[in-house]
Amino acid sequence: MDDILRKSMLFDYYGELLTEKKRSVLELYYSDDLSLSEIAEDMGISRAAVFDALKSAEKKLEEYEAKLGLVAAYERKEELRERAHRALDGIRAAAGNDAGKSVRSEAEELRGIIDELTDYQEEK
Repeated sequence: MDDILRKSMLFDYYGELLTEKKRSVLELYYSDDLSLSEIAEDMGISRAAVFDALKSAEKKLEEYEAKLGLVAAYERKEELRERAHRALDGIRAAAGNDAGKSVRSEAEELRGIIDELTDYQEEK
């Protein structure tokens, strides 16, 4: 996973745990794509203070992930989902045309269950 996507996921999972200032700096930098100088001007602080807040917030998000592992769990779940889909695609392909209609149908039903289960877990 690339660095920006990882930081975005960390922010999605743990952003509410940050102070308002750190959360604002991260949002302005990553979501609004503002430069450090632009953020400093908007917030009335120095560019160095923005840089320090950004690095401190990123470090805090990594600490939360190290303790809670929510992003790693999500990545693992998605990896397992993809493996299950590939296996089901293999079953469907091996079932052939007419003789395997019920097998293909059951494989498709399993695909739906896997997706529903994954989506349900993400809602929790």
